[in-house]
Amino acid sequence: MTLLITVIAAVTCTAIWYSSPKAREMKVSTLCWMFWGASLMWFVDAVVEYLEDGAAFFEPAGADMLNDLYLGLSVVALGLVIWIVVLLVKDPQRIVRKTLFANK
Repeated sequence: MTLLITVIAAVTCTAIWYSSPKAREMKVSTLCWMFWGASLMWFVDAVVEYLEDGAAFFEPAGADMLNDLYLGLSVVALGLVIWIVVLLVKDPQRIVRKTLFANK
């Protein structure tokens, strides 16, 4: 479930980044790299778990699937928070700088 959620997030971000020049300006590529990296990590984890458990890997319990759902959503949320921090630090449209120095 975590793999599926991060792959969906990665594909969505990549499509947005590819189709919109404004998205490229807003550092969506950073978000793409984070989600593709997480997807690769979960893929390797799934392969290793399959090698250890065999066919039982494809029969998860309901509680395990719910935990994986929460973990996948948490990973996506953390990636979005990190992207927002990067966006605020880089400030590509100078919005933060204009706001901070507007009163002076």
